[in-house]
Amino acid sequence: MNADKQKTILGIGGAHIDRRGRIAVDFVPGASNPGTMREDVGGGACNALRNAVQRGVGGWMLSVRGGDMAGETVAKAIAAAGIRDLSVTFLDRATPSYTALLDRHGDVVAALADMGLYELAIGKQLRRASVRAAVAEADAIFTDANLSAEALARIPKLAGEKPIFAIAISPAKVLRLKTILPALSCLFLNTREAGALTGLSPDAPMPAMLDALKTLGLRRAVLSKGADPLLALDGDRRFSLAPPAPERIADVTGAGDALAGATSAALLRGVPLAEAVREGMAAALLALESADAVPALSTAAFAAALALVPPVETLHEAPSKGEAHVA
Repeated sequence: MNADKQKTILGIGGAHIDRRGRIAVDFVPGASNPGTMREDVGGGACNALRNAVQRGVGGWMLSVRGGDMAGETVAKAIAAAGIRDLSVTFLDRATPSYTALLDRHGDVVAALADMGLYELAIGKQLRRASVRAAVAEADAIFTDANLSAEALARIPKLAGEKPIFAIAISPAKVLRLKTILPALSCLFLNTREAGALTGLSPDAPMPAMLDALKTLGLRRAVLSKGADPLLALDGDRRFSLAPPAPERIADVTGAGDALAGATSAALLRGVPLAEAVREGMAAALLALESADAVPALSTAAFAAALALVPPVETLHEAPSKGEAHVA
């Protein structure tokens, strides 16, 4: 293979409409709260892929959507990002959606995911000859837990030795990934999702969560907890990374997707995880400061954000004969 050839990630999973309501006052449960509502294209795999493409990799997207205006909006956003769209439209179905209520600080108060179409249809799409050909041609896979457990189980069989990156999505859905954890090149999740996956309390020490994740077969994981330092597992190495303070928090919704997408792009380019996660942190910082689900990662803005990200702090490192590879 030509070393100069652009690497390509095939995203498999969520590509839908995000609706985010921002409450303008202190949130009062059970009452009408004044605020504003906006719509954007989202989905864990789609958001992460759009971030990754801005960091220099090629992108293909496999999802499912309905034959409605929302589906047309999703298709236009994928095309505008320069991503090859392999998705299937079901004319008699509604496009999946995610609706979140954010408090005046930008934190999620409650959210509703209407995504049954993914569980119903994506697994069947993985049996298509054209999809198998796309998997064979891509350099890596990025998926999310919006798929059914059965569909997720097919991905390692199709991917073979190709790297598979995944994002947990939610505490309820992350359990779908449990059977394929040893096949993942890196899993991106927060402490609530790690608690659901490992059986630990979401308030358990984060190093203990990494130990439990490794016991489940994970080789690499990036574990986040809001504004706290994230922790990462890289084989026998563990390290932490403190996030820089954003100038303002416009919306927290896309920060985890930005972290996952930019980190995965760097890993696919051959960057070690300790440095790749710094790139992911820079993208997450820009996402926090942006009202858009996917921030604009211009060269200048990204370089400025990356300059604010500190070096990682090694927590544990066993003797090793060499750096780990992306796969």
